[in-house]
Amino acid sequence: MSIKAPRRTRDRILELSLRLFNEFGEPSTTTSMIADEMKISPGNLYYHFRNKEDIVNSLFTEFEVEINRMLTVPETRRPNLEDVWLYLHHMFELAWRYRFFYRDLSDLLSRNRTLELHFKKILAHEINIARGLCDGLREQNELEADQRAIEALATNIVVVATYWLSYEYVRNPRHYAEQQMMADALARGCYQVLSLVGPYLRGHSAEMYRKLADEHLKTMP
Repeated sequence: MSIKAPRRTRDRILELSLRLFNEFGEPSTTTSMIADEMKISPGNLYYHFRNKEDIVNSLFTEFEVEINRMLTVPETRRPNLEDVWLYLHHMFELAWRYRFFYRDLSDLLSRNRTLELHFKKILAHEINIARGLCDGLREQNELEADQRAIEALATNIVVVATYWLSYEYVRNPRHYAEQQMMADALARGCYQVLSLVGPYLRGHSAEMYRKLADEHLKTMP
């Protein structure tokens, strides 16, 4: 029977840091807190990471890899509304998993030039994917909009998705991290963004949108 190799200390530090950043916010989490929770000395932590910014940048690298892997336009066929729905779910799942980036975004970017530059690239990538999905639907006569409208639509999709968790946090900060609230918040976010696309949809996609909207309204409290 094979024995699993123990996870590296560096990976455990990143996993724990992500949990603490998400729970308490990055500004309120110190390297001393991380070391105490890990039950290691500060010196051991600094052996793996120079400072807290180094931890944040490493987490952001993981986040960036996942964004580029998960958010894509189909290459072998034209996209459909299900691809848009899947794209939105992936966006919100990643935003929730790394929610401290979004909750503390303005503060983080003001202090971290590396993060500022890379987050701009992520927003551009998300807009490009949203635009590609809309273009694909338009090519199949499933979406009626000129290029100017599609550009605005792609940007609006990313703006709402980027700040949706901040909106949910303001609505109910005391219960923000509860599992059921998280699930409801992500479902509301997906529907809210999809509703931006709804008025432009035609044919089969319009029918599918109405079904998704009906299902969403049934499940919402």
